Amino acid sequence: MSDEMLGALNPTEASRLLQEEPQTLLVDIRSTMEYLMIGHPVGAVHIAWLDEPDWTPNPRFVAQLRELMLGGSRCVDGDCPAVVLICRSGRRSLEAGQALLEAGFARIFHVEGGFEGPLDAQHHRSTLAGWRFEGLPWEQC
Repeated sequence: MSDEMLGALNPTEASRLLQEEPQTLLVDIRSTMEYLMIGHPVGAVHIAWLDEPDWTPNPRFVAQLRELMLGGSRCVDGDCPAVVLICRSGRRSLEAGQALLEAGFARIFHVEGGFEGPLDAQHHRSTLAGWRFEGLPWEQC
């Protein structure tokens, strides 16, 4: 178990970190269909934590992130940039972030409220919190 703590950022703080530290990696961990059909933050890379058809944790999640960090030369002399995880409402990113910490990653953050935020009284998302609610840049395929 890692002694590192998973950091929590609201969407505005996450966006600020991405601007202040451009090497920071924003990883959208939602399912492939969510990423493609609902939209995603501009500049986010996609590595699903849970995906169809089984909805179980991706056994290659940590390895895929490591490959992205090392293959993209993001790490210099063992110093790697921060990683910010985003999911729909902020729950899955906690679990995925913990897996990364346990695998030895440092400077892992998750976006509180996620991309769409929690459900409101009418069972709609993006009305109370989240990346889209805050009007931060996003795109849809």
